[in-house]
Amino acid sequence: MSDQPNHPLCRKLADLVLAHMPEEGFSETAIPGLALFRGDGPSSCSSAVYQPSLCVIAQGRKSVRFGDREIIYEPLSCMISSVDLPVIGQIIDASPETPYLAVKFDFDPAEVAELVMELGQDLPPRRSDSDCPGMGCGVCVGQADFAILDAMTRLVALLDSPADARILLPLIRREIIYRALVGEMGPRMQEFVRADSQAQRVARVISRLKERFSEPLRIRELADEVNMSESTLYHSFKQVTRMSPLQFQKKLRLHEARRLMLGEGLEAATASYRVGYESPSQFSREYSRLFGAPPRADVDKLRREPRLEVRA
Repeated sequence: MSDQPNHPLCRKLADLVLAHMPEEGFSETAIPGLALFRGDGPSSCSSAVYQPSLCVIAQGRKSVRFGDREIIYEPLSCMISSVDLPVIGQIIDASPETPYLAVKFDFDPAEVAELVMELGQDLPPRRSDSDCPGMGCGVCVGQADFAILDAMTRLVALLDSPADARILLPLIRREIIYRALVGEMGPRMQEFVRADSQAQRVARVISRLKERFSEPLRIRELADEVNMSESTLYHSFKQVTRMSPLQFQKKLRLHEARRLMLGEGLEAATASYRVGYESPSQFSREYSRLFGAPPRADVDKLRREPRLEVRA
């Protein structure tokens, strides 16, 4: 779609988000899996764990880092996360007059797998990708085409029509997943749900690590569970997450500890033990490396600032 930021549909999506977000913040909506985000200015770094989702940016720009990779979301970028992934994000372009606006749609990988099986040979083939070779990263970004933008706009519009939502919501959800699958990022999505593919095995390992991140890391057991060698698992895992399994586990632990301290008021030592650390000093060192300040100083700073989550 040419000149996207000035396209009527783009303006309509931005206006819909503004109507439901009179103030900055992150809001889960009455529609399951749909969330809206507004930021009125550049933000400090925030942390979160992305879930499988599709996000469209209507206005503003954001930086998201995971592992050794940084992605810049431009206006009308479409982001697809196929796996759970710990990230650090920061709004880099927004103002009260032109706020950062985004829409996030969560999906179940089972929904994607069902459509992949149904579409079969009608799906586009996987293309080579010099940016993320092989199976590709767990997060990819492309330009939002007209079909995705139209479907996402109609999804947000259902917030104003609860009666219509009861009938149309399942259809629009399915349409959004379909549009994503047949678009430029679709081949990557396919790889993560195709039975016994390398990417799907890595996705299973990621799910297991997320469930048991506080337990000691046992690569051999994880590799055996998905029928991969340890070296193959390590290489494939790093392709998807841009991190080693150990780095991934550490980031899950640190993100959760930060949430526990900020959201539940836990002391740093208590939070560190809760997420699996045996040494508070090691926890403090690794926390400082990731977030740029020791736990107490970081949490005190966050409490003084507006809470702007990175989830979209």
